[in-house]
Amino acid sequence: MTQVTKSRELSSPERLQAFADAVVAIALTLLILPLMESVGELGDHDGTTAQWLADERFALLGFALSFILIAVFWRHHHRLFTNVRKVDSGLLWLTVLWMFTIVWMPVATALSTQMRADWAQPLIYIGTLFATSLMLVLARVYLRSHPDLHTMDDNEARDGIRAGSIVSGLFLAALLLALAIPSAGNLPLLLMLLSEPLQRLARRRDRQRSRPIVS
Repeated sequence: MTQVTKSRELSSPERLQAFADAVVAIALTLLILPLMESVGELGDHDGTTAQWLADERFALLGFALSFILIAVFWRHHHRLFTNVRKVDSGLLWLTVLWMFTIVWMPVATALSTQMRADWAQPLIYIGTLFATSLMLVLARVYLRSHPDLHTMDDNEARDGIRAGSIVSGLFLAALLLALAIPSAGNLPLLLMLLSEPLQRLARRRDRQRSRPIVS
C-alpha cells in the first residue's frame, strides 16, 4: 500500500511543477550574487555607485538577459504542465534534465560576464540556452507520443513541437555562428528576434494547406 501511495505521489504533475518552480526561483536569485559581491568589493575600496554601474555594465546586461530568458523558459514550461495530468518516469527525467540546465544558467551567465572573453564563453552560454530549449521540445515530443499523460489534442501538441523546434533551431544557429565568429560573443542571440516571425509564417502556411481546394 505504501509503495502504491508513493507511486501516485510521484505521478503528480502539481508536485513536479512546484519543484520546478522552486528550482527556477533559486536560479533567478543566484543570478544576482556576482553583482552583490562586486558591490561589497567596490564599497571596501571607497568606490561610488556611478563607478559600479560603469564597471558592471556588461554584468548588468548579462543578468537582465538571463533573468528574462529563464522567466520565458519557465513560462513555457508552466504552460505545458497545465495540460499534463500524469507524470511517468520518462517525463520526470526530461523535467529533471530541464531543471539541470536552468540551475546551470547562473554559472554560464557569470562565466560570460565576469571572465575574459574567449571562444568558450558563447559555447557555454548559448549552448546552455540551446539545451534548455531542446529539453522542452523533447518533453513535448514525449507527451505527444504518450497521449494518456496530457489533455492536449494532436494539433495543439504538434504546434507546440513546431514552435519549440523553431526556438531551438535559432539557438543552435546562434551557437554555430558564435563559434564561427568568436569576436561576435553573444551577439548571435539577436537571431532570436526571428522566432515570432518564423512561427507566424509557419502558422500561415498551415492555414493555407488546410484550406479546401476549390475546383
